Amino acid sequence: MPPLVANGALLKCSFGLAPSSLLVTPEKGVSGTTQPIANIADQVPVKNIPPFGMCNSLANPTVAAATAAALGVLTPMPCVPVIPAPWVPGAPMVQIKMLPALNATSKCMCTWGGVIEVTMPGQMKAQVK
Repeated sequence: MPPLVANGALLKCSFGLAPSSLLVTPEKGVSGTTQPIANIADQVPVKNIPPFGMCNSLANPTVAAATAAALGVLTPMPCVPVIPAPWVPGAPMVQIKMLPALNATSKCMCTWGGVIEVTMPGQMKAQVK
């Protein structure tokens, strides 16, 4: 059973050069241990998912432009995640504000092609199916 994901969970993006931490705002009102628990809608760039340092994806227009300017040498540019859809699959048996809770196996996609996943859930006591 994977653990629920809480505020401060460590995230990684397949095209990002640095890890990031999930930010779960307190309006959820549900906490597991000492931190608020996330749901699948906690995917808003900057509010919930801060940048991952630099981006390596050629699908990102700034990376593509910088790489073209460098005569084809991959040139990472600052990450600005664009996340159009919620985390999947979540934990449908556990609802946080009427949406499935986020568990440590959930992933979300960045428009630039990166897969964002949880590397450390922020808490280890509460687990779900």
